[in-house]
Amino acid sequence: MKRLLRSLAIALVVVGLFGTPRPATASCTGAFVNPITDICWSCLFPLTIGSITLIGGDRPDTPNPDFPICACPIEVPPFVRLGIAVGFWEPVRLVDVTHDPWCMVNLGGIQLAAPFKQGSSEPAPSLPGGVNNANWQVHWYIYPVMYWLELLMDFICIEQSTFDIAYLTEIDPMWMDDEMTFLLNPEAVLFDNPIAQAACAVDCAATTASGLALDPLFWCAGCQGSMYPLDGQIQGENSEVQGSLLMAERMAYKLHRELILWGSMGSDGMCARYPMPVIRKSQYRFQLVNPVPNSNGDLACPSIGTSTVLYEGGKMVPQVGENFGYLLWRKRNCCVF
Repeated sequence: MKRLLRSLAIALVVVGLFGTPRPATASCTGAFVNPITDICWSCLFPLTIGSITLIGGDRPDTPNPDFPICACPIEVPPFVRLGIAVGFWEPVRLVDVTHDPWCMVNLGGIQLAAPFKQGSSEPAPSLPGGVNNANWQVHWYIYPVMYWLELLMDFICIEQSTFDIAYLTEIDPMWMDDEMTFLLNPEAVLFDNPIAQAACAVDCAATTASGLALDPLFWCAGCQGSMYPLDGQIQGENSEVQGSLLMAERMAYKLHRELILWGSMGSDGMCARYPMPVIRKSQYRFQLVNPVPNSNGDLACPSIGTSTVLYEGGKMVPQVGENFGYLLWRKRNCCVF
């Protein structure tokens, strides 16, 4: 609890650096995430040693190393250290997705005093036929809640850090510019065709049925649409929940491309994280925590690409809860010494 209070104090200091916060307004709404009641702690599982499941769960798992014993290099003789191959899911990041620039949804709906006008999210014009466009801003928080609550406190694999605001799209000149974003994702031209986009329908159906994302179709966000471009503009938004989740998923991919997020799953992640410029979608689950937490049931923390239709009912409060917050769960394979 001391770690949690210390991290919250750091959060208030960080917020203060951006100017004097203003109380929540009609457009900027949100709430602090209650780490006890708002988090789906069953999403931590399955917990495995090698390919052996110690504690199962209701959700599918990514492949784990077959052998329960692992080895990692060290700098002193015998230059290798044996351990136990453990796999689990860890909540590590919070994500704001909002139409209102500088609105800190997961910090209680605080509206920061904008240091400059860059980052406006004015409503985008609709396409012919009633298809909706949308613009979103995203904030990325470091949120090692398992470390704060001292869960598995002797477990060296969990992320041990303090709360921090890691990324604000309002200060990213590429976030609202498709042409500038092309510098970050030039391969997007390869998937801007009917065949590649039709594959996203297959991704949608397969992910929703199996509960695990299809990594080979990395350009697809399943039922949410296309991962490209890696910015905050959507053409053809079906619902606020679907659009906001797509933004959170795109942001994860963007941070992988910028080498801010790394791989942590599979045999390659046993001893250290590794570069992953093309996201492996199955490494992540996203849990809705704002405005209405989705903390129970099989779809509390679905894999990237799962249909939101199955759980989005009642998760948006018109005029009050049109900003969204997500908790990112990351698969972790680790060699425990």
